[in-house]
Amino acid sequence: MNIPRVVGLISLIAGIVMVVAGGITYGTVSSQLSAENIVVPDDAAFLAGKDVRGPFTAYAQADIINRHALDASEGNTYAELGSLAGAAKESGDQELADKYNAQRNTVMNASFLRASLFTSVLAFGVAAMVIGLGLMFGLIGWALMNIRPSARVGVHHDAPVV
Repeated sequence: MNIPRVVGLISLIAGIVMVVAGGITYGTVSSQLSAENIVVPDDAAFLAGKDVRGPFTAYAQADIINRHALDASEGNTYAELGSLAGAAKESGDQELADKYNAQRNTVMNASFLRASLFTSVLAFGVAAMVIGLGLMFGLIGWALMNIRPSARVGVHHDAPVV
């Protein structure tokens, strides 16, 4: 049994499987994002006007959602708005408490959208990493399968040792 050849074959097969699986994952995430028909708004820091279908456009969209949410909440975060709403309610200003709670809902929805977009960014990254590792496994497997025994030059087993 030629161990390097067997290990090489297993590595080559694993590499092919990883490249295919990573490619399918990347394509699936991209097609699902495309199906949402999201376009990065014109006021985004980068990639404005581009369809969201890849990791960079998904990140750009998540970034602008955060900026819009902070604008809508006058710069307050979800936790801060909860405290402000509670303080307003305790002071008897129900109208202000309702305003903060409405802003809090907006920030919460933005947070959910951003989390979904960041999940897709992460999925793209993992898929790319799996493709890269698959290529490396394949190359290592190919190299192991092509190892040939070396000929020993000048060594004679029956020659006396001096």
